[in-house]
Amino acid sequence: MKLSPLFILLVLSAFLVALPLFMSASLVNAAIQMLIAALFASAFNVLAGQGGMLSFGHAAYFAIGTFATIHGMNALDGTGLVPTPFMPLLGALAGCVLGIVAGWFSTKRSGVYFSMITLALAELLHTLAPHLKDAFGGEGGVSAMRMPAWGFDFGTSIEVYYLTLAWVVLGIALLFYFTRTPLGRLCLGLRENSNRLRFMGYNVHRLRTMVFTISATFSGLAGALLAMNNEAANYVLFDMTLSTQVVLNSYIGGIGAFFGPAVGAAIMTFFGYAVSDMTRTWLLYQGVIFVLVMMFMPAGLFSIGKWWRSNRGRFSAARLYGVLSGWVVGCAVAAAGFVFLCEFLALILAMDYQSKLIEGADWPAVTLLEHQWLPGAVATWLIPVVLLVVGISIVLYVNRKWQLLREENAE
Repeated sequence: MKLSPLFILLVLSAFLVALPLFMSASLVNAAIQMLIAALFASAFNVLAGQGGMLSFGHAAYFAIGTFATIHGMNALDGTGLVPTPFMPLLGALAGCVLGIVAGWFSTKRSGVYFSMITLALAELLHTLAPHLKDAFGGEGGVSAMRMPAWGFDFGTSIEVYYLTLAWVVLGIALLFYFTRTPLGRLCLGLRENSNRLRFMGYNVHRLRTMVFTISATFSGLAGALLAMNNEAANYVLFDMTLSTQVVLNSYIGGIGAFFGPAVGAAIMTFFGYAVSDMTRTWLLYQGVIFVLVMMFMPAGLFSIGKWWRSNRGRFSAARLYGVLSGWVVGCAVAAAGFVFLCEFLALILAMDYQSKLIEGADWPAVTLLEHQWLPGAVATWLIPVVLLVVGISIVLYVNRKWQLLREENAE
């Protein structure tokens, strides 16, 4: 049965509205972070995915939106420049202003030169921020408090969640509407062939600046929502790390689809929340996921949906579920072996463990997964290797069967 996009949207909206009622406070906060990351990635995708302009410094507009909102919350002796529900508009405005200025310079060049200019501007702000203590608070940053408004005190994470959800839905809806406007359609021309637009009489630099400004505006809105949630901001937001995250998340989700980056950002944000407390090497896994997605699924995770839609008319749902399940099982088995190896190596190479070694004596056992493992035992290394081989073999087998199915169907 084919489900309409409107029905899917209604179900998703109902799910998001009901979600915080069944979660702990920490999970609600994680959900807020996922929503913010989804909006930020969607704003980035307008520039990189739709307009074909890859920015390496988009954290600058996110961060400026955060600080503008914090200062707006502290204005008028802490009563706030505008009512609390409207505070995110200050972040959007700050992102817009900075986007106009930075965009005008950056979009004079394209390709790798554009990317380097955006990176340079972001690093310039990151370098200046610690010295501008009145604006960015120095090492301690700037803090504020959410003030009551409209009968809500905004003192609980659930109220902040619903405020964030409302702005994220509105922001993504506006960005989606933008892609359907004439200017949004011209973004595709900028990405595919800007010279042709120039020959048709369009001012390409002005178009690029407008697209850049729109992306920066909604990035500032996402930053404002972070300020509303954390009630504090530090100049580390200007760091390259945040710019890298939005690039990785967007490409993992798939910049070829409008909702791809939002999905990728939400998944990877939850991945970081769930895994960061379990292991110190979670960033390694995030990097490996990015590399694997780019190698074997260059269109991103969102391409799974496209694969399903393009094949459901030729194959039964049971057969597609079987192929997809085989891929998932194979990847899970291989991932188990890889994670075991990484965690085991991290334990035996740690300074605390190395300090216990005695020359000429066997290496002592380490505890992993509530079990003692001897580094000198063959089984310790054989188990993860077998898991890797079995997992990869399952994936290769499923791929082979899928190719045969496609060839039979083509005949």
